[in-house]
Amino acid sequence: MPTEVILPRVDMDMATGKISRWFVDDAGAVEKGAPLFEIETDKAAMEVESPASGVLRLVSDATGQDVAVGSIVAWIYTQGEAQTNMAVGDAPVAPAAPEEHAPPSRPAMHVTSEPKDDASRSGLRATPLARRLARQNGVSIEGVGGTGPRGRVQSVDVLALLGKPQPRQVLAQAVTATGGPDRADLSGDGLLHRVWLRRGDGLPLVMLHGFGADLSGWRPLVDLLPGAAPVLAVDLPSHGQSSAVGGSDLAAIEDAVSRTIEAEGVDRLVLVGHSLGAAVATMLAGRFGDRVGGLALLSPAGLGPDIDGAFLDGFLRAESEASLRPWMLRLVADEDALSPALVAGTLRQRTRGGLVDGQRVMASHLFRDGTQTFTVRKILAGLSVPTRVVFGEADRIIPAAHVRSLPGRVAVHLFQGVGHLPHFEARQEMARIIAETYRVAT
Repeated sequence: MPTEVILPRVDMDMATGKISRWFVDDAGAVEKGAPLFEIETDKAAMEVESPASGVLRLVSDATGQDVAVGSIVAWIYTQGEAQTNMAVGDAPVAPAAPEEHAPPSRPAMHVTSEPKDDASRSGLRATPLARRLARQNGVSIEGVGGTGPRGRVQSVDVLALLGKPQPRQVLAQAVTATGGPDRADLSGDGLLHRVWLRRGDGLPLVMLHGFGADLSGWRPLVDLLPGAAPVLAVDLPSHGQSSAVGGSDLAAIEDAVSRTIEAEGVDRLVLVGHSLGAAVATMLAGRFGDRVGGLALLSPAGLGPDIDGAFLDGFLRAESEASLRPWMLRLVADEDALSPALVAGTLRQRTRGGLVDGQRVMASHLFRDGTQTFTVRKILAGLSVPTRVVFGEADRIIPAAHVRSLPGRVAVHLFQGVGHLPHFEARQEMARIIAETYRVAT
């Protein structure tokens, strides 16, 4: 039987939502856990992951229309499975409200007769941030030419019309006016792709991944973090869905991440970084000063010259799962921690045009001749922020010995039987360490 794809409830008060875009076309192949479509509600935009792997068949093209929570919007068939007509009708209506004690039934797809705004009424597709930017600047969204998929108006289109290629203050106002989008891809504006992995109250956690990874690697860890702290994850330049920036040295990367955080309206924060992302987080802590309440560095780069140059070369050369997996096995101490899905996902995100080329350029600057050509030791020594450094003693990419001679105020955690990915191999322990870092900060 095919797997049903429903419109989920992403807000307690949510009754309907709009599918603002599909990341996979009808009849296209999907992977379990990969972004499938984006929901737009009154409060935010959020991407929904695929519940299964297979072939996607849309029930109908309901993009941009209000759909009732729980409606079936697509089916996913396994490869070779006979595809039958599982549609719920061309013009379904919302179900009547169930009686107080009656068991709830699955609602059918519902399209409202009265759109919420003029842009929706016209049928024009636009991202939530583009609509907010247009409203902030008195621009009619209908008069903006869209350059996104299916003619969708994006933030860059509004900014181009305004003649403001990088208006940081306008971006910040537009994002913070409604609490910010859950997903923003503004790399065309010099900013980086980022996702609010969790909404909540209090000091936000900002998470930065390592070289060759992307922000999705934080998702399993976020589910283990206690409390309701908001979590913002950022794709580094030439990683995930972020484009390259003006330079490939550490200062240029740090500057791009800093501007992206500022554009989200974040003031005080707790920084969590892995490997290269940990080096960037350290630099950000030096830049932001008292705005940083805590710093958690997992397998940090920038504490010594040693790095596995053979891994970097092999990782960047690999073009198939068969050639990529042996190099990724060097990231972990326990081979079972490296799931086939992680390898497949890493390979899939590398297929985006120019991504690996950008990473090669970055590696040639940061890890020339198999050497870390930068250091953040001096910056780390000058920080007063509570800091925790984590290393796996079995790390084959960056040696755990780099923690020697760190300032005495830095808490060091060494884990036996753990490699370069402690947030994968020792997830529960990392969640506790990050939670403690956050507790001290607040």
